[in-house]
Amino acid sequence: MTSEPSVVGQFPPELLTVICAHVYAAGLPPPTSSLDPLLCADQPGIPTGLPSSFPPAYWPESVVRRTLANLCQVNKAWYEAAKPWLWRKIEIRLPRSWLSIVEEVAGGDDEDVSEEQAALMVDQTLRSAETAALAAKTLLGESSGNDDAEELHDKVLERLSGPDISIPPELLTPPASRDPSPRRLRTKSKSPARWKLMRSISVAVQDVMERAHPGIYVPPPHDPHPGRFVRHLDFNHFRTIGMRRLVEEGVNNRFVTGDRLAAVLKELPNLLVFGATEYMDGALTFPVLKELLLRGSASRGRGRPSRGRDVVIPDPNDPEQEDLARRRECKDLEAVDLTGCVSGVFVSALSQFVNTFLLGHSDSDSSDSEDERERRPRRRNLVQEEPLTFPGMRRLGLRGVKSLQPHILEPFVLAFPHLTHLDLSCTRITPEGLAALGASPTVRLQSLALERCNWLTGESIRNFLVEAPAAQDIRELSLYGDWTFPSPLTEEQLRDIVALAPCFKHGQLVYLDLSSAPVTRELLLDVCAPQPRLRSLGLSHIRNLELGAVAEFLTTKANNVEILTLVTSTPELGYGDPVVTSRQATINLHTQLIRPLCTPPFSFSLSSKPKVEDPPTRLRVIELAPPLLTSLGAGAGTWRIVRSKGGRGWYVDAASGWTAQVSTDPNEAEERKGSVLRRDLEPNHTWRVELESLADANGNVSSGVGWHARKMEILHGDGLLGREAGLYGAVAFAYQG
Repeated sequence: MTSEPSVVGQFPPELLTVICAHVYAAGLPPPTSSLDPLLCADQPGIPTGLPSSFPPAYWPESVVRRTLANLCQVNKAWYEAAKPWLWRKIEIRLPRSWLSIVEEVAGGDDEDVSEEQAALMVDQTLRSAETAALAAKTLLGESSGNDDAEELHDKVLERLSGPDISIPPELLTPPASRDPSPRRLRTKSKSPARWKLMRSISVAVQDVMERAHPGIYVPPPHDPHPGRFVRHLDFNHFRTIGMRRLVEEGVNNRFVTGDRLAAVLKELPNLLVFGATEYMDGALTFPVLKELLLRGSASRGRGRPSRGRDVVIPDPNDPEQEDLARRRECKDLEAVDLTGCVSGVFVSALSQFVNTFLLGHSDSDSSDSEDERERRPRRRNLVQEEPLTFPGMRRLGLRGVKSLQPHILEPFVLAFPHLTHLDLSCTRITPEGLAALGASPTVRLQSLALERCNWLTGESIRNFLVEAPAAQDIRELSLYGDWTFPSPLTEEQLRDIVALAPCFKHGQLVYLDLSSAPVTRELLLDVCAPQPRLRSLGLSHIRNLELGAVAEFLTTKANNVEILTLVTSTPELGYGDPVVTSRQATINLHTQLIRPLCTPPFSFSLSSKPKVEDPPTRLRVIELAPPLLTSLGAGAGTWRIVRSKGGRGWYVDAASGWTAQVSTDPNEAEERKGSVLRRDLEPNHTWRVELESLADANGNVSSGVGWHARKMEILHGDGLLGREAGLYGAVAFAYQG
């Protein structure tokens, strides 16, 4: 019995690519988040693409990668379709996997075999390009035999041996036919970059075919390296803990080195997103920062005279000019997350980068005499260059980069004129730097985090939020402070912000954190405008704020708030002047906040079934201080205590969650489709069971479990409402300080 051929095997390559694109898109979070962690990873199902807690809105990363990897093993057609999407996002997790990436993308870091690999690559590329040229010639109706192939090969080699082609002659001969002369073994020249070799071969073949057949098109040779597919590279999950290495090995034999990282970045021309952590910030050297930032439009505009009067003739043999030419063909970087990068290597490299490219100072400036420093500005003014900017950058995360001095940090931030997401929490940003950012005519921030910036003043924050054009479109704002680093705002300054700032006046905020700010009852109920879009609100470390004022504000002006933080806040919970026992604090929490805001109003009818009305608000998660959570015991009713991997904890309504209503019936009403916040989930509902298991785990959970993030999600652009795991997730949800 013969099996019939599969219909899928007859699909065109374009359709296979679309299928793989949908598989990859199934792992992307929806534009509107459910604010809940992804818990049902073992039951992925069909991703809804809606803000739903269950069924999951998107697939876990592991499911997407496993699916694409399986598609690569079907046949060659599926392999070609799935490979670009499998390599599109790279998350480095283990040291050995990083070494495998270096080997696959950059060809390893062994200099002894680099020339042999380059020669082999040139020979394979030549054969591929010549085959494509002969195929194009056949389409014109001309026959091509072995003699034609040899003739084309000789002409291409002659063209590549010309003075305007920068390919060394020894690379044009196969490695096996070389003459190992002592002269060649003694002199070790640097081979051109792989991208330049392939472009030279493509130009040579096209030129030879154009002379014989004007107007003919020869497709470029196939590049087997996967680096051109990579759009996302981050080290969020990278760890070396638990490898039983000696301290000396950890210092002298690092896995992620500057040379390896620079070699990989050179092979990623389409990279858009890069994330680093404190576990590998020692590899962020000056060459790595140049390779990372000076690409795309930044390389095309660097060093260009503003008036165009001077003509600069670059040296083709200069390695710096070669790197500059290669980086011009790369895409602009869109997002960089440098959370927690504080090593001396990184600080020194970034200082050198800012001094060299943004401030125009060289390392020799400090050793020059005073007369030479006075004469240098006059010489530079003769050729006035345009300032270096990075117009492609949209999202920048510098949270916890405390080692950068203001004279380095501020020019670096101001060099990005089109930012929409900026996280400057726990940095040394000054009032002058914040004012300069606000004066930018092109910056339009949508998400801003200024958490615990102890160099800022209340007046500078007030002026920025009220008067700066860059702050008019803010939808997510974090001004978090605690008792260690309280908010610098006074009551009058906070009143001006709430009453006059465009983001407050227009009611467009979806995330707001005013922890430790002097928030009062009058400010919430009389001054603040309604906030119908607000979903996550932080009011921690405010001792004198009445719990009743918070409940009234949520009921009358912000009834869509789902997450509320009250860590060491309100006198009713025991953090004011009057003494309140822990038992009374738990009673006040339920009677004054949870029951009035989270319970549907009572209705009774004798004639028909009473209509169940929604609760006054959507409140379902409350962050509380650990002592108060301990006093709550196991919770009351459907409310349970979920603790993070660190010191944070939440009081969560396990019977509430966003559920998706997906239907294929076109006749079903539109209002019955989409996502709905249910407050009455059954005890055996999957989402409720998962929340119950989190409560039973007592903090033994992943770093991505939590609510009301304190770190901005930079890499995907989800902002302060985004979800993260790994080290970024620990900073966002686990760390208490």
